[in-house]
Amino acid sequence: MTIREMRTTLGDTQSQFAARYHIPFRTIQNWETGTRKPPDYIIELLEKQIQADLANRKTAALPEYDPQKIDLPRRSDYVGAISWLKAVQDKIGQPFIFALDEALMCQGSFGGRSDEYLVWGYGDDSASRFNGVILLGSQVSACNVKEKNGLQYTDFNRTLADALANENILDMQGITEALSRYYYAHGESFDGLFIVPEYQERFEALADEAVDYYEN
Repeated sequence: MTIREMRTTLGDTQSQFAARYHIPFRTIQNWETGTRKPPDYIIELLEKQIQADLANRKTAALPEYDPQKIDLPRRSDYVGAISWLKAVQDKIGQPFIFALDEALMCQGSFGGRSDEYLVWGYGDDSASRFNGVILLGSQVSACNVKEKNGLQYTDFNRTLADALANENILDMQGITEALSRYYYAHGESFDGLFIVPEYQERFEALADEAVDYYEN
């Protein structure tokens, strides 16, 4: 694929594509006009990232309980979120990257709920054999994955992007609390966060809610 084909596949303008992948706008222009040619390794990296971004957009609906599926450990049986997530990871028994609320629990920015049932993440399709598992995709870029306490989870930028993509079916309490804590920890600033163009307007509204949460 050419740079222009990649960009139009995502539906981005040149400036949006540049912002999405942290590439100077002028560089995108030069690549598309043929003034300069991007290195082959850049093409390869962008193609992989774009395919992942297209595949890992959003979930259509929350799963209903299925008696034919395997139950995961219950959150209410564990004192802390981390001990519960470790039990979930052991039960799934394969590489699994926690996302959304569970990623926030791994980061220590959200305590979760005692009646927690849903588990969001990235992993092999076979993980869907468990009740409550919601797969956002089969893969996520390694640069967006962190590890702590033996658990893998999406970093805050990816977690925030996933939350905005799935807002219509997601309880946003966790992400609002986490965003409020980020604001406090970074000197009452959201510096360091990267928001993809299609979610910029919604993020600004969410940021206002997070600031109100912090101040109140």
